[in-house]
Amino acid sequence: MSNNLDHIREQQKDIWDRFSTGWQKWDELVLGWLAPFGDAMIHQAKLRDGDHVLDVAAGTGEPGLTAAALVPKGRVTVTDLSERMLQVAAENARHRGLSNFTTEICDAGSLPFADKSFDAVLCRFGFMFFPDVGAAARQFSRVAKPGARVCAAVWSGPEKNPWATTIMATIARHVTLPAPMPGAPGLFRCAAAGMMSAAFADAGLQDVDEREISTVMVHESPERYWTFMTEIAAPVVAGLAQADAATHEAIKNEVLDLARRSMRGNKVELRSTATIVTGTRR
Repeated sequence: MSNNLDHIREQQKDIWDRFSTGWQKWDELVLGWLAPFGDAMIHQAKLRDGDHVLDVAAGTGEPGLTAAALVPKGRVTVTDLSERMLQVAAENARHRGLSNFTTEICDAGSLPFADKSFDAVLCRFGFMFFPDVGAAARQFSRVAKPGARVCAAVWSGPEKNPWATTIMATIARHVTLPAPMPGAPGLFRCAAAGMMSAAFADAGLQDVDEREISTVMVHESPERYWTFMTEIAAPVVAGLAQADAATHEAIKNEVLDLARRSMRGNKVELRSTATIVTGTRR
């Protein structure tokens, strides 16, 4: 089991390092699109100036960057497995003039911080990629101070997220994709109702709350949506790699057609829905 978890961890590190360039290129779009989810988490965390905030699996820096601006007398530590993603996060902090923002490369299942260190712990769209969801939740609870809130965002079901399924379901119709192993990392791995609440409760967190919120991914054209998804989404790239040239073209044309049907005015608008999970450290 341990070897399998180590393999998943190394695989995730490699994927995020390789895709860091795409994420940096599209950072502004991603930050705007995902901002409502981070804002909801920060609201639930009830931050106060002077707080020390931990943001796990922060990638290019959010919602830690927003939190750092809200606690100028406090500090924010963001972590990720990918050094390259954290380099982008540090650059973003410099651009915003944030001096209370630090980065640390580490694994969510083995955080290098003392017990009861943080006034709030955040994790936006990280849990579905962790080798062991329960182990990560226990680590979050361990490093949180008594009374601190632990807040996470995970994607809701595929039927509520056409931003992803518009392209992924099309690929699956044309290419035979290997069935994922039970518990393997994936976008909708944590979507099952009550799964995250149970993980938080098992980690010793109290007053666990789940609430769903939706936003919209906006693209200027169907072609722009296609380019974005093929540059930042590892499952999309892996799926397309299974297609020959003719199949690849058929998939692209079908996705562009579906994106055209999602246009409002002159922009593509695709629904994005996540569950915000919050628990309080005893």
